[in-house]
This record gives sequence, structure tokens and C-alpha cells, in this order.
Amino acid sequence: MKKQPYSLAEVYHLLEPGPVVLLSTSLKEKKNIMAMSWHTMMEFVPPIIGCVISENNYSFHLLKTSRECVINIPTVNLIEQVVACGNTSGKEIDKFKTFHLTPAASSQVHAPSIDECSAHLECKVTDSQLMKKYNFFILEVVEAWISQTDEYLQTIHHLGKGMFMVPGKIIKTQSKMK
Repeated sequence: MKKQPYSLAEVYHLLEPGPVVLLSTSLKEKKNIMAMSWHTMMEFVPPIIGCVISENNYSFHLLKTSRECVINIPTVNLIEQVVACGNTSGKEIDKFKTFHLTPAASSQVHAPSIDECSAHLECKVTDSQLMKKYNFFILEVVEAWISQTDEYLQTIHHLGKGMFMVPGKIIKTQSKMK
């Protein structure tokens, strides 16, 4: 198969890391939502997730200080709110009010979950060694919730430059992985 050079700036499109999530944080009375697609599973049990958040992002400060968040998993019906949350700053607006999203109490963390999302992962920062150099947070999921009505989540996957895709066909094979 013949290959051609590929732009380093476009590598993200080849390694799209997973569904876009809405990360909710809170500190005192201030709560915020950010759209995030730079995350990765690091461990099965307990579930450990790594994520990168720009230090210029308002959520960086809230998460660094509170050390708690909720990773909310939206489905395709929330695409407009997801994009809007990603294109605005919580320093300037209340994203819950502005984008008609409902904050719900979490059971293990102070950060609210987003009621309209199909799943919620309540998380605590467990390791901040990589935060200063790489803005990389390591989170342990301490509680997980999923909608009883969504059999198959139609998650949103960011391809870059305003393009998204949703999963289509499921292919099942034999696997010895967890």
C-alpha cells in the first residue's frame, strides 16, 4: 500500500481518543462545564482516567483546586449543547443556565452531574505529578451511574475542525481482554 506524508497537526484525526464528554466541576458556589475529548482509560479496577486540560481553561483552575469532577457522557441528542459548552468560557457565563442543562447532586463528589447525560463518572484527582508539566490530571472514578433506558449509547466523537461522528455498527469478536 503506497503512503504519503501526513501533517503532524492532523495526527489527532487518526487517534481520536473516544467520546466527547462534558466535564463538570465546582468550587464553592461556582460550577462549570467543559467539553473534553482528550482523555484515556489508564486502569480497569479501580477505573483510572487520564485527561488533559489547558491551563488557560477555567475548568483547569476549578479541578486543580477542588480535586473533584464528574465526567458526564452525552449522547448525540445533546450535540448542540456539547459544541456550545466547548465554544464558551464558564468565567463569563453559567453554562448550565445558558445551555439549559440541569445540575444534579452527585453522591461522592461536590461537583454536579448533568442530568441530561446518559452516564456519569464521579471522579477524584489521585495523582497530580503530571499536572504542572503536561496539564495531565489522573482521576479515579469513585462512583458510576448509567441511564436505565439507554441500551446502546450514541456517543459523540470529535474528529476536529467542527466534524463529529457517532458510532454505527457494533462488531463483536472473541477476546481475552477484560
